[in-house]
Amino acid sequence: MTAASRGAQTRWPADGLAYGGDYNPEQWPREVWDEDVRLMRVAGVNLVTLGVFAWGTVEVADDVRDWSWLDDAIELLHAHGIAVDLATPTAAPPSWLLAAHPDIAPVLVDGYREPAGGRNAWCPESSVYRRYALRHVDALARRYGDHPAVRLWHVGNELGGGNARCYCDGSAAGFRRWLRDRHGSLDAVNAAWGTAQWGHRYGTWDEIMPPRGRHGAPNPGLFLDYERYSSDALLAHYLAEKEVLERHSSAPVTTNLMVGAGAQVVDYASWAPHTAVVSNDHYTLVGDLPAGDREHDLAFAADRMRGMSPGRPWLLMESSTGGPSWQRRNRAKDPGEIVRHSLGHVARGSDGAMFFQWRASRAGAEQFHSAMLPHSGTRSRVWQEVVELGGHLRSLAEVAGTVVEPARAAMVVDDPAGWALQHGLMPHRELSYGRELRAWHRALWDRQVVCDVVPPGVPLDGYDLVVVPTLLVVDDDAAARLASVPARGGTLLVTYLSGVCDDDGQVRTGGFPGAFADVLGAWSDELYPLQAGQVVRLDDGGEATEWTERVHLDGAEAVVRYSSSSLAGGPAVTRREIGDGAAWYVSAALGADGVGRVVDRLVADTGVPRVLDAAPGLEAVRRRGDDRSYLFLLNHTGDEQKVAAAGHDLLTGAEVGPLTTVPAGGVRVLREPRRPASD
Repeated sequence: MTAASRGAQTRWPADGLAYGGDYNPEQWPREVWDEDVRLMRVAGVNLVTLGVFAWGTVEVADDVRDWSWLDDAIELLHAHGIAVDLATPTAAPPSWLLAAHPDIAPVLVDGYREPAGGRNAWCPESSVYRRYALRHVDALARRYGDHPAVRLWHVGNELGGGNARCYCDGSAAGFRRWLRDRHGSLDAVNAAWGTAQWGHRYGTWDEIMPPRGRHGAPNPGLFLDYERYSSDALLAHYLAEKEVLERHSSAPVTTNLMVGAGAQVVDYASWAPHTAVVSNDHYTLVGDLPAGDREHDLAFAADRMRGMSPGRPWLLMESSTGGPSWQRRNRAKDPGEIVRHSLGHVARGSDGAMFFQWRASRAGAEQFHSAMLPHSGTRSRVWQEVVELGGHLRSLAEVAGTVVEPARAAMVVDDPAGWALQHGLMPHRELSYGRELRAWHRALWDRQVVCDVVPPGVPLDGYDLVVVPTLLVVDDDAAARLASVPARGGTLLVTYLSGVCDDDGQVRTGGFPGAFADVLGAWSDELYPLQAGQVVRLDDGGEATEWTERVHLDGAEAVVRYSSSSLAGGPAVTRREIGDGAAWYVSAALGADGVGRVVDRLVADTGVPRVLDAAPGLEAVRRRGDDRSYLFLLNHTGDEQKVAAAGHDLLTGAEVGPLTTVPAGGVRVLREPRRPASD
């Protein structure tokens, strides 16, 4: 897809690759604004997100609005050639609204109502909040809907971040309506949830309540349905604001998702089709990641975004130039990381790199959050790298509108499956859904194999390798599509705790892994979660931690066996040939070396291509458009790397090859020679 064809589908909000961040002029005196736009021009900023938290600074009292500062800000930006991603500021209900209607705030699981002062302090079922929010969105869209500076609409901010679940009486009523739509009858609800267990059968709809309280063990079916309902309730609010905006404006509408590895606050795969530009906020994590794994976490999130935006670019809406503000220890970025991390997102399909925020705040909850223009100003190393990144993005303008070369490997990820895995009286209550996702994706990433991360319902015909990690909950149709992969010559790999439960969260009987046992030719009759620190040895020299199973062969062969514990001699990893295809089952939580050995064989057997041959730590991704291709090389190591690649380096202007040197911590982006037409 070229930039022109991209624009034919949805007008991109920036010319070329988008660059900028959240801009909050209302926090600063008017004279600072002139310096802001001057420095934006220096940095190469071409798009800013405006007004995210500005509801109360525009609607200063009930239906009393002062547009003057926002009028001036939009005109100033427009005069300097900077496009606007105009937010509906509904993530921040005004103080006067919360004071007049305190019941719009969400109620936590323990019955405590959130006080004013946070973000998204509203319940999606509140009709009062909805009325006020849509009234303001309507006024905003009427005023600016046709303004040439407004190139994108941005609904709210990180919906679900602060109000992912509300347990108030209004939400209880909304949940019951949702259940009627999903299940049809009370008898169907009782059947789906298995309410005969513990004698919790419901005789009337009003008996059904949200899974309140921090103690006990809510019915798994009730819990899973409440998670789904909560996601849908927030989506309904997004769609209501979107409908108002589209009534008055032709600019595309999006909202910023928070996609990473693991189960997210809402079911983003069901949200993405409703956004004209699929957008994400991504911040590299520290606390729950192994050392040195931040770049892989970024790649995983980007691949998941691409899986929700097939055939078109997506947009990195927020990231950070340094430490954010909400982690226990907010790690700064080392020299070169701002550029390398941002271009890592671009390599994997983002048509831009945006940040929170433009100018670091002096006050408020996020006063220590990093920014493009930090507290130390233009003398800082961060500012110099921000300017450098802006220059790189301008040099990469021709990449805009291209897409990542089609992957032949896919990983199936599902938020509801993750919710179910991490809740309730599970055999192992400390397992993270992100564990296996990261382990298997990391092994492919280390080998320069591009892997789409996709939801269960997408077509899989184009993939030679499909990996299904801990997909605890899966419906029959999706399970059948996955099970059909080997029959057409593809390879399916399924890990433990996949296919165990149906779409209602009920265990499939007949042995684990339930929905996939037949195609795998292997099944287990007993689950053996391991205790903290316990290790089971394997006959390939590897080890298993956290999880093992007693596996029986039924047409498959053992590739790896357990060599210690009561499972010694039993299969740990199995493979079944099915025509030209194969089905693998991994019943244990393997270490990185064990996962790597399996992936080496999968890559060899399936022929899924490596972008190039390089050592781990050198990331390689190719984007294509029309007859041109662009090879991104990102060196995450402390040593320079030489790889077999040639072309015109868009960042330096040099012709390189047949060997290209990528400096330690550096990036190269090569416009590759045109391929012959027959290719």
